Amino acid sequence: MSETTPAPGRTPVDFWFDPLCPWAWMTSRWVLEVEKVRDIEVRWHIMSLAVLNEDKLDELPEEYREMLATTAWQPVRVVTAAWQKHGAEVLGPLYTALGTRFHNRGEGATREAIAAALDEAGLPADLIDYADQEDFEFDAQLRASHKAGIDKVGQEVGTPVIAVPGPDGEEIAFFGPVVTPAPKGEEAARLWDGTLAVASVPGFYEIKRTRTKGPDFSNL
Repeated sequence: MSETTPAPGRTPVDFWFDPLCPWAWMTSRWVLEVEKVRDIEVRWHIMSLAVLNEDKLDELPEEYREMLATTAWQPVRVVTAAWQKHGAEVLGPLYTALGTRFHNRGEGATREAIAAALDEAGLPADLIDYADQEDFEFDAQLRASHKAGIDKVGQEVGTPVIAVPGPDGEEIAFFGPVVTPAPKGEEAARLWDGTLAVASVPGFYEIKRTRTKGPDFSNL
């Protein structure tokens, strides 16, 4: 399916997400806040924690491994099917509907939450059938979208991945930023400006510190 085209004069920001990831959800709400205060337009793409980790399951804690083998596939399959059958423009509204239920409301990635999100996004109810389709019809498209994002930043990252045009016209991609709670207003704009500043420096790779707080959805 073709990508959405940004409005004239607006900078395209490509954002790869897995709907299950609370940190990607937080970053996605931040980048939508940035859309209000900077001339950017977000284009949504799918990546998958299940695909990202499928070759290293033996290295992961048992609880996380079980989640990746089961729950992690269901929402990302439904979102991929919606994208393939109804176009890239449905990704943003469906992601918002899913994330609000999964994370803000604490419903988790249940079939009921996915079905309600489909209804809210105005999408056919039968898309829920893709959640448990093991021989997934759109597996190749899911993996291609995932690979497009990961190829920009390397394998040692997670979700989200963000890509923007650099000062010389080359695309710059980075993982994150990982932040909680999602900044609002000018605070969101300052984080955006700073993120672009460090990402545009040749040879810059990483700033990081240990997370001491979990995802905070209180302002969403």
